[in-house]
Amino acid sequence: MASDDDALAYYGGQAVIEGVMMRGTDAWAVAVRRPSGQIYLERHATSDLPKRVRLWRLPLLRGMFALVDALRVGTRALTISANESVDDDEQMSPGEFGGGMLLALVAFVGVFVVLPNLGLAPLRDAVGDGLVYHLIEGLIRVAIFLAYLTAIAMISDIRRTFAYHGAEHQTIAAWEHGDRLEPDAIGRYSTKHVRCGTNFLVMVMLIAIVVYSVAGALLPPPGEGIVAGIVYHVLLRIALLPLVAGLAYEGLRLGAGRDNWLVRALMKPGIWLQYITTRPSDPQMVEVAIRAFEAVAPPGQLDGRVPASLPSTIVWGPDDFADARTTADPAEEPAGGA
Repeated sequence: MASDDDALAYYGGQAVIEGVMMRGTDAWAVAVRRPSGQIYLERHATSDLPKRVRLWRLPLLRGMFALVDALRVGTRALTISANESVDDDEQMSPGEFGGGMLLALVAFVGVFVVLPNLGLAPLRDAVGDGLVYHLIEGLIRVAIFLAYLTAIAMISDIRRTFAYHGAEHQTIAAWEHGDRLEPDAIGRYSTKHVRCGTNFLVMVMLIAIVVYSVAGALLPPPGEGIVAGIVYHVLLRIALLPLVAGLAYEGLRLGAGRDNWLVRALMKPGIWLQYITTRPSDPQMVEVAIRAFEAVAPPGQLDGRVPASLPSTIVWGPDDFADARTTADPAEEPAGGA
């Protein structure tokens, strides 16, 4: 899900392996369902760099920072969930997980950046390097992305992760509508949400076509050969990705909290995509999402909004975010101590 807008106190997060990461203004937390049935919970402070350095609060630059920071937090949350969702003898070392993430990054660049341009290389003489080329390349990327999501959605473990994604959306929707954060109430809400990260991905793909077309006109390819053309287009896309991400972030920020025909039209593709990336959740998944959310919401705002107790026991891990609700060492707090 897209990151929160501090001024409007929007919450965001993402699904992880057997769990949910929630992010607030000052803290992020990840809750994971262990094989034992317990809920493991960690909480950490968000980066305060934009508060300390004005540069990272400027338009476009704040979007670039948000992207990098979201990747940092998301990767850390995935690392936590990967180890806490399995038995001790199945846990990965930091090196193993880091190697897997590096391989995933290389595969991402290969599939979504190199492959479309490699496929178009023989057609460069026919379509040129201008708008037509970038439009076709963008459509190929979208098609690959949709095919990839559809394929992985058939994997049972991925379907469970998509169900946790739905629980994350439902929990935030219940909060935004003033409802109590309890499984029965939350289960009534849609798994689709307008601030989902899939909306961000759709905007990135659309904006990329425009940005790369303009950049291609201003900086034409240095050579005519197929290899030179592929290298040019790949490097151009990698170099301009921060700009594309910054523009997409500004677009989401502009639409946040607004409800008009233009915003609804821009958000529609992302909502449609969530028919693939979210699944109906069950009460146990919703309970995990509640625990992650209440760990980052201001204590005073939680009064009367969360049940006094929930079925599962909480096991606290590291908590480097101290606030008014911390009355003891989190690792020693009883169930429901978040």
